Amino acid sequence: MFLLLSNPIQRYWLIGLLILWAILLFGGFLIGGPADASQRMPAWTRMASSATLVVAAFSWYAFTRNTPAGSYALLIAVGMTFGLLGDLALAGWLPGGRNVIMGIAFFGIGHIFYITAMLRFASVAGLTASGPRWGALAVWLLVGLVGWYIVVMRGAAAGGITPGIVHWIALPYALLLAGTAGVATGLALQDGRFIPLAIGGALFLLSDLILAGEMFSGLSFPLIGDVIWLTYGPAQMLIVYSISAVLSRLGR
Repeated sequence: MFLLLSNPIQRYWLIGLLILWAILLFGGFLIGGPADASQRMPAWTRMASSATLVVAAFSWYAFTRNTPAGSYALLIAVGMTFGLLGDLALAGWLPGGRNVIMGIAFFGIGHIFYITAMLRFASVAGLTASGPRWGALAVWLLVGLVGWYIVVMRGAAAGGITPGIVHWIALPYALLLAGTAGVATGLALQDGRFIPLAIGGALFLLSDLILAGEMFSGLSFPLIGDVIWLTYGPAQMLIVYSISAVLSRLGR
């Protein structure tokens, strides 16, 4: 994927950031202490791994800004930045402590940028076949809707909780998550170079369904927090590094 960048320094920089991200995420899991039964991974390695992807995304933009892939890279970089803000909000690292609604809002905005990037790219690249595009989107939106109902609403009912604002805010967010997965799958069905992007969208939805289960349904199993991050982190990485597939499709 990096051979499309003619400058070897740029290639090595992006490879280095990918290696650093993997060390922070997977290394944090391997060497993390048994803080509790749900998570080994230290908060600082999780936040640092997301910050590394922000640097990688803006690096991709800097290296491709004068190519047809530049606008896609910029939108992905901004989306990843909102993802980092969402991570910080949920970790309680922003002023005011942990704020779930703020975290959902940041992630939702990030997905709007992701979806915009993919839709704009699809139009430019001619990946607009109605069947794959709308079929994949419809399927994933249904998955998001059903997932929200089962995990969030039925989870609240099972716990004897009256759904509040955070439960309803989770609905448009679930649909945005599903939208990212759906649009990415539509691209992958038309061009195999975007299969990693589609996997990233699916992993993102899976990760957040597990997180929602923990928050709203009392879902619990050993290392659940690590499972959430070991699906979420690769999801974001695959979305960020999909810029290489866009560069390949559009050319320099």
